[in-house]
Amino acid sequence: MPHSTSLLLARLDKVVNLASISSANPSIDMSNRAVIDYLANEFENLGFNCELIPCEPDSEKVNLIASIGTGPGGLVLAGHTDTVPLDEDLWSVDPFQLTEKDGRYYGLGITDMKGFFPIIMEAVTPLLEQEFSEPLIVLATADEETSMQGARTIAEAGRPKARSAVIGEPTGLLPVRTHKGIMMDSIRLLGRSGHSSDPSLGNNALDAMYAVIGDLMKYREEIRSRYANDLFQIPYPTLNLGSIHGGDNPNRICGHCELEFDVRLTPGMHIESVRAEIRKRIAGITDPLNIQFEMVPIFTGVPAFFAEENSSLLKMAEELTGHTGISVAFGTEAPFLQQLGMDTIILGPGSIDQAHQPDEFMDMTMVNPCITLLRELIGRHCL
Repeated sequence: MPHSTSLLLARLDKVVNLASISSANPSIDMSNRAVIDYLANEFENLGFNCELIPCEPDSEKVNLIASIGTGPGGLVLAGHTDTVPLDEDLWSVDPFQLTEKDGRYYGLGITDMKGFFPIIMEAVTPLLEQEFSEPLIVLATADEETSMQGARTIAEAGRPKARSAVIGEPTGLLPVRTHKGIMMDSIRLLGRSGHSSDPSLGNNALDAMYAVIGDLMKYREEIRSRYANDLFQIPYPTLNLGSIHGGDNPNRICGHCELEFDVRLTPGMHIESVRAEIRKRIAGITDPLNIQFEMVPIFTGVPAFFAEENSSLLKMAEELTGHTGISVAFGTEAPFLQQLGMDTIILGPGSIDQAHQPDEFMDMTMVNPCITLLRELIGRHCL
């Protein structure tokens, strides 16, 4: 087992202990305030200045900007404080308590990604006696798992600002240079129901949806060839038809039908442009059929991310880890930090394979290398 201080373990236990589930289901959605208050208190004790920034419109969701040192430049270490929901019956350990066994630390959010913040504290503590010539800023956000409202609030506020930003999502300590974007939408068609014995009595929304699905499958092939990208394991954007509901009885003309789908976008695709293209295509099908149509975002979306050309942060991370930048399939808050003008990458301890799973864990062998890596990054940027 690697050497870890008892203070680090106590802090890891505390962040796991403070439940901060975010969900689109209001009955299980929670505030992240307890985690933010705890982190603010710990960082203040280390000498950081802390500012809490509530989200709009839900002020129960809160972001933290903790900074030490002043001036331009510097480094942001960022992560989210919420976790996905869970089914406790599927866990073999208490999800809200740090459990050490088999060379692993177990707990909800240990890898994705509340465990990153105690590791930052461990990394920075020995450096605090030195003069910070550029600021170190720790950013802790809300609601990454659902709406990304924390990152959106931060981006709209135009801060924090620094030369570089590292998002500590679980990447196995490999630097990530690019990831796909994601959008999720619902297509709702409204026809007119009637007795199925006479089609002229109604206007079948399910018939119209059949035509819409056929066109979406054509569009899927078009974007696959138009935006092919060899950086990814799946080297093209995907469009998944995920869920469909409609009608109420086999002997009634279907009066309404709803289809839910997602698109995983490659760099160069823009969410609103894709939405506009799909809307235009569907209107071309539904208008002649006198079917009412609306397309409603389920999740407004995260753009695809690509590290800036000749990123000095990526080069530094590649040198320190001995690995060239990789691509991943999951989305992160990186595009929002990049929007603020920062040289941004994703790099953190743990594996994404353990995220969103029962018995979520971080391998103990990840902790000390991550501490060493963060100290080196802080040293090169801030000291």
